[in-house]
Amino acid sequence: MRVNQMRLVVEVEDYDAAVAFFRDALGLTEEAAFSGGGDERVMILEAGRATLELANPAHHRYIDEVEVGRPVAPRFRIAFEVDDTAAGTAALVDAGAAEVAPPTETPWRSLNSRLDAPGDLHVTLFQELDPQPPHSPPKAAPQ
Repeated sequence: MRVNQMRLVVEVEDYDAAVAFFRDALGLTEEAAFSGGGDERVMILEAGRATLELANPAHHRYIDEVEVGRPVAPRFRIAFEVDDTAAGTAALVDAGAAEVAPPTETPWRSLNSRLDAPGDLHVTLFQELDPQPPHSPPKAAPQ
């Protein structure tokens, strides 16, 4: 079997706020949008290369400690690589996110911030501080 795409499906109570945040503020590209009977709506947003990061509870706690200084993340967290974490964090806060932790340099040389975003999603923005070759193997400590 070969997987060609990973799609994370999130049910959001305030669809319009979530679209404004993820498409308009974060800048994800609208790939498709559909509506049906009643108020049924869905939008598929392209977010670059997708990976699935599996972490045991000890690593989950470690990443919270590095990025925030205390346990905060729910079981699921979405991480987006951006070119400028500081500017991205400010833009997303202006768009309605709650900053959980400001941009912080990690031991694996990325600049990470934490946000609570529409749709009850816990988000990390990260910026690689060292140049990475395209599609390189992951660093020792994932984002």
